[in-house]
Amino acid sequence: MEQLSEGGFQSLSVKTENGGQGAPLMLGVLIEELLSGANVAFNIYPGLARGAAELIIECGTEAQRKRYAENMLNGTWGGTMCLTEPHAGSDVGSAKTRAVKQPDGRYQITGNKIFISGGDHDLAGNIVHLVLARIDGAPAGTKGLSLFIVPKLRLEDGKSNDVAVTGVEHKMGINGSATCALSFGDNGECYGELVGTAENVGMSQMFRMMNGARIAVGLQSLSVASSAYQNALEYAKDRKQGAHFKFWKDPSKPRVAIIEHPDVRRMLLEMKSITEGIRSLVVKLAMHHDFSEVYAGKDDEKAAYHKGQVDLLTPLVKAYGSEESFRLCAQAIQIYGGAGYLKDWPAEQYTRDAKIFSIYEGTTHIQAMDLVGRKLGQNGGANFQAFMSDISAFVEAHRAHPVLGKEIEALGSASEQVMQLAMGMLGWSQSDKTPLVPLNANRFLSMMSIVAVGWLSLDAGVKAHAMKSPGADAAFIEGKVASAKWYGRNVVPTVEGLARMAQLEDQTPVELSDAAFSTT
Repeated sequence: MEQLSEGGFQSLSVKTENGGQGAPLMLGVLIEELLSGANVAFNIYPGLARGAAELIIECGTEAQRKRYAENMLNGTWGGTMCLTEPHAGSDVGSAKTRAVKQPDGRYQITGNKIFISGGDHDLAGNIVHLVLARIDGAPAGTKGLSLFIVPKLRLEDGKSNDVAVTGVEHKMGINGSATCALSFGDNGECYGELVGTAENVGMSQMFRMMNGARIAVGLQSLSVASSAYQNALEYAKDRKQGAHFKFWKDPSKPRVAIIEHPDVRRMLLEMKSITEGIRSLVVKLAMHHDFSEVYAGKDDEKAAYHKGQVDLLTPLVKAYGSEESFRLCAQAIQIYGGAGYLKDWPAEQYTRDAKIFSIYEGTTHIQAMDLVGRKLGQNGGANFQAFMSDISAFVEAHRAHPVLGKEIEALGSASEQVMQLAMGMLGWSQSDKTPLVPLNANRFLSMMSIVAVGWLSLDAGVKAHAMKSPGADAAFIEGKVASAKWYGRNVVPTVEGLARMAQLEDQTPVELSDAAFSTT
């Protein structure tokens, strides 16, 4: 942790006025991929501290920025986000944690939280918890929640702030990350301060950190999938088993590395293509973030466009990245064969680690409902229309490409099906077929994600093909074109099948009685 902070990695893309290096987020996400790919469980600690610090910087008072953010960004203190409670799960509005205002302006905090990543550890001198709680008399639901800064140790004397670990969750993966159940105020001595000065705006404040966390989870997903791919590739080049497929019935032929077997090559190219495509999607989102800040206060129209694309792409990055990460990590085990099921090799850990990505910071269905229920209609639908227009412009410009033209044509057809389903979901939401929206939300998110990744993969392939004299990069360029071609031929066409299923308007799951789910 000290080496990470001393190297400046924790503050790389933090603004200079906040003590960071001010690097573009595009660079930050690429460095973060390397760090999470090396050890995703460890990298959760500095990631959460940075996210919590940036929330305090954006929403807190000047005094709070000076008091907390600097130490959180330089690695001296850790940070967490405390939303989930035992009875509530993702239903954050059901939170029961209480906050009672004291004469000195502080708030007495009482309650319990679970699944708190980095909830307690000895890698930092203090831990700053951001806690959602309800002030006595506040409205029910999320509208009545406020956000509080609750340090583990009191700043004035370094003594305990009555924050206790009541359990350490025993997890399937990311076992190097301490995930804790926390109790606040068991002895009535836990105090916090309101983030900023406004009450009952905690959920909107926390969403700033949650959106960043969702992007970070998509990045973690990419990191682990990429590590799984690189390890599987190395193993496939080294492990000798079976004869070359041209002589597979001849036992006298020499054994070859398993990378020579067609199905292993298929699995490796699938992993390469999808991880490269998700990386492009993450960097595309980061680019939009960077330009939204570049144009802020200078060109409102361009700033709004780029900010809108960040909002629109966030659920895609989080959900598609996390679902594909787990699947591809499991595929890495398949490439290893029986060895991959052993702890002697890293693929089984990557698979266990990757499962959490589609769950925390909002499950895949939460991301899907965020996409169809909020993001598609955001800004009057302009963000979604701009996204689809960008893809349409690419298709029109390159549909006659000599190598990737057919795949680009397929992308155009897939994007039309996405648009048609978006309109269909709007119709369902305004009719007695409302259940079809949640029933098809995940399907729509998958379709839109595939189109987004297909677009960026094919764009990379077109650019790679245009390099007339790649020189030493010839193999890399060949690989980029092949990745684009494979994704265009094998993944983009699946959008048509998903669209056909949606058109069936099947409501069987909600029409089925509870009793009929029984198998006996």
